[in-house]
Amino acid sequence: MRKKPFEFFGKSLPGVKIEDLKGYLFVIEGPDGSGRSTYIKILTDWLEAKGYSTINVGLRRSTLLSREIEQAKKGNTLDERTFTLFYITDFFDQLENIIIPNLKAGCVILADRYIYTLIARSTVRGLLPGWVENICEVALVPDLVFHLKVTLNILTERNLQKYTRFDWWESGMDMRLSSEIFTSFKKYQRLMQKEYERLAARYNFITINANRSSRCVSDELKLHIEDYIANGKR
Repeated sequence: MRKKPFEFFGKSLPGVKIEDLKGYLFVIEGPDGSGRSTYIKILTDWLEAKGYSTINVGLRRSTLLSREIEQAKKGNTLDERTFTLFYITDFFDQLENIIIPNLKAGCVILADRYIYTLIARSTVRGLLPGWVENICEVALVPDLVFHLKVTLNILTERNLQKYTRFDWWESGMDMRLSSEIFTSFKKYQRLMQKEYERLAARYNFITINANRSSRCVSDELKLHIEDYIANGKR
C-alpha cells in the first residue's frame, strides 16, 4: 500500500477522494526513438511478476478520440491550439475512465507520456506553457516521472532505423522550421529537448541517460520504482 497520498496539480477533480487512490502512477517521457514503449513493456512484465496488477496508458489511446486524432493528423492542417486540445481531451478521457478507477483498485499505472508532452509540444509551437497547465490542473501529479534523454544524433539514427522516415508532426513540419524534413526534424527535436529540460527542473523529473543499452536503462528504472514503492518517497 502506498505511503504518501496523491496530489492534484491544482484543483481536485470533482467526485474524486484522494484517499481512495491506492495504486501508483509512473510516467515515462521522451521523444520517439528514446525507447519508451520498450521500457513500458519491460516494466509491465517485471511488475506483474512481482504481483502488481499493471495498466498501460498513453497519448492518443482513449476510445473517445484516438481514431479521430489519427484521422485529423493525416490532413496536416491542425493548428497548434486545436492539435493540443485534441490530445488534452484524449488524456482526460483516460484519466477519468482508466487511470483513476484503476488507482482506486490498487493497480500500478505506467504512462507512456503524460501532460508534460502536451506542455512541451504546445510551448515550442508558441503557446504559453501556463495555458496547458491551467487546463490540466485537475490532473494527478505522478509518483515518479522519468525523462529518457537521448542525444540528437542517436535519436535521428534510431528513428531512421525504426521507421525509415520521419514523422511529419514529430519533425515540426507544421511549424515551417525548414522545407526539408530532415533539417526540420533536427531543429524541432532541439527545441523539444530544451523544453523537456525546463520541465525536468520544474517538475522534478528523473533524467535517465537513454543512449545506453536497454538493459542498463531498464535496470535503472526498476531501481527507482522499487525504492519508491518500498519507501514512499516523492
